[in-house]
Formats: sequence, structure tokens, C-alpha cells
Amino acid sequence: MEQLLTGDAIIALISLTVMEIILGIDNIIFISIITGKLPTKSQAKARNTGLLLALTFRILLLLIINWIVGLTAPIMSLTLWGDLPLFELSIKDLILVLGGAFLIAKSVHEIHEKLEGAHVIPDCKPPLQTFASTLGQIVLIDIVFSFDSILTAVGLSDQIIVMILAVIFAMIVMLIFSQKISDFINNRPTVKMLALAFLILIGLMLMIEGMHQHVNKGYIYFAMTFALVVELFNDKLRRKRGTPIQLKKSRMIAKINFSEKSK
Repeated sequence: MEQLLTGDAIIALISLTVMEIILGIDNIIFISIITGKLPTKSQAKARNTGLLLALTFRILLLLIINWIVGLTAPIMSLTLWGDLPLFELSIKDLILVLGGAFLIAKSVHEIHEKLEGAHVIPDCKPPLQTFASTLGQIVLIDIVFSFDSILTAVGLSDQIIVMILAVIFAMIVMLIFSQKISDFINNRPTVKMLALAFLILIGLMLMIEGMHQHVNKGYIYFAMTFALVVELFNDKLRRKRGTPIQLKKSRMIAKINFSEKSK
């Protein structure tokens, strides 16, 4: 306990907590978008469950941190001549590449669905995603984000208890603001497009890092923050004019609702 009260431990705890919150934004965005397809009464439950699962994964990975670090050892290497490796592949690289590919594929699918709209049969409600499939997708992306987050945290502190406390504090903050973030994203179609584009960038970054190429995340976060600020100004102007944007799926559902009322 005395080690937690030292200046270095407090600075490490604050730094790790802020880092976990920043890295957790990716997770909140994904969870908010994926749970937005559930019935309204199930969205909060799925979102909180997803974040608690993320917390569980992070703590479990921290408890087996030595094994996690061991996953960075190459399991396969490609050489052209001699003993000089051209490329080395580890389990960590596989997780990052496959996780990034899944994130890109899921985000592109969501963008296509939002813009093109799902096939809607007259007199039928649009199909909703099941709770189990939603949690399954959240678990998959939680594993990838948790893995990347823990490996980043290792470089900031060597005290497991400090890292666990930072993860818990960050998750408490995310649980408090997850509802507001989810409502903000799902009630603004253009912001949702930005969020999906952001997830595509994160997925691409994960794949690039899995290929042993370092990417400064600050550039991506700065670009998306700038785009978000511009979109907030546009959203404010649109609301003054009273002409909010509706995506194709929203317009189709609105037409069905109108036709039902007219009957």
C-alpha cells in the first residue's frame, strides 16, 4: 500500500487512467453503434455488459501479463537468405491483424447498411439484432482492444496493482458517460458516419501495427477530433434551419410509419 502513495505511483496511476480512457473511446464507439441495433430496452444492458466484459478482460490479462508479453515472441519467420529474418510473425501480430480486419469489415458493413438501407418489407418491422450476437461481437473486439491496451500500459508502469486501479477508474468514467456518448452518436447520423470512419482508421492502424509498422495514434485522434468539431458546427447550423439529416434506412422507416398512420 505504501508503494501506491509514492509520487511516481500516483503519476503513473493518473497517466494510465487517462490513457485507458482515451484508448477506451474506440471501444465505447463500437459498443454504442453495435448496441444501437438492439431494441431500446436492451441497449443500456448490452452496453454496460460490454464495458464490464472489457474491464474483466483487461484485469485478467494484467494478471497473466508475463504470458501476454510472451505472445510477442515470433512463432514464424520469413527469411530470404542466411539467418537474417525478413519478417517475423507472433501471436500478438495475428490478434492485431485479425482484429483490425474484423473492425474494418464490420464498420464498412454498418456504413453500407446505413447509406443503402436494409430491404424493408411493407407492413413488417425492420429486423433487429439479437442480444447474444451483439455480445459476441463486443467480446471479439474487447479482446483486441484489451490486448492492445495492456501492451501499451506495460510501458508506463511495472506495478500490476497500479495498472488494475487505472483500468477500474477508467471503466467507471466510461460507464458514467457511455449513455450520453451512445445517444449523441445514434441521434446524429453524420456523427455516426464519422464514428464508423474512425473505427476504420483504428482497424487499419491495428493491422499496420500487426505488420510491425508503428503508427502515431495522436495523428488519428487529432484528425477525428478536428472532423468532429467541424461536424458539430454543421449540426448546429442544420438544427437552426430545422432540417436534420436522415439516412436512407431512416427515411424508409419514416415512410412506412406514415403509411400505417394514413390507414
